[in-house]
Amino acid sequence: MHYQDALAEEIREAAARLLAEDVGPGDITAELIPEKEWARARVITREATVLCGVAWVDELFRRLDSRVVLRWQAADGDRLEPGAALLELEGPARTLLTGERAALNLLQTLSATATRTRYYADLLADSGVRILDTRKTLPGMRLAQKYAVTCGGGLNHRIGLYDAFLIKENHIAACGGIEAAVREARDIAKELPVEVEVETFEELGQALDAGADIIMLDNFSLDDMREAVRRNDGRALLEASGNVDETTLSAIAETGVDRISSGALTKDIKAIDLSMRFLEQGA
Repeated sequence: MHYQDALAEEIREAAARLLAEDVGPGDITAELIPEKEWARARVITREATVLCGVAWVDELFRRLDSRVVLRWQAADGDRLEPGAALLELEGPARTLLTGERAALNLLQTLSATATRTRYYADLLADSGVRILDTRKTLPGMRLAQKYAVTCGGGLNHRIGLYDAFLIKENHIAACGGIEAAVREARDIAKELPVEVEVETFEELGQALDAGADIIMLDNFSLDDMREAVRRNDGRALLEASGNVDETTLSAIAETGVDRISSGALTKDIKAIDLSMRFLEQGA
């Protein structure tokens, strides 16, 4: 399935799943409010953020009640300062309250991923090195978080186990060596990129000789990364992985690697502080 088609399906499924999880057979607290009560509300961010999740929230309220009107004050990928409004909603008061938590949960999580990614991308801005995500995503949110990474200026590594080869230690052992593993990968799907994870210079040489497209330097020291760049001499893309955070990012980039991957973009995030408040209401 094409990525965009898969993402559209994921948005629909996520909205349905989140509403089923939160609303269940019905929002009993919302029944305290008269059915015909109409309201207008605003969502603000209490901290600096990069917005992500517009399509998910649109789909969520569409499923709840098509009468809800959403007026976005920002788009996915936009930077927002603390106190900025990102969305105004108008519709049945019951519906706005029923959808509030599911909508904010989505926005605060995806915006957290986009914000973390933008922070890392900014640290690398002058280096030419790109930041990539990993498969260390929150369960059930793979495509959503991968999309959020792109909103923050990062690149997706691979979506799953099906769209690129990543040959690691156990694959190498089971295949009988790096050369055999790369050769088998070419036979299976020659159109897909082949990446090999290496831990030593010997393995680096084997991966280069085997013609790997990308070589992941797993937990190499900074000095060893520089030496790997020298030995590689532009033959393959070099990716640094392991011990990557804001304190090490710039130093890793200065070694000359082409890209850096980090699970911190998706798994070690802190939800953005968002708030929805009613502005006015009436029958």
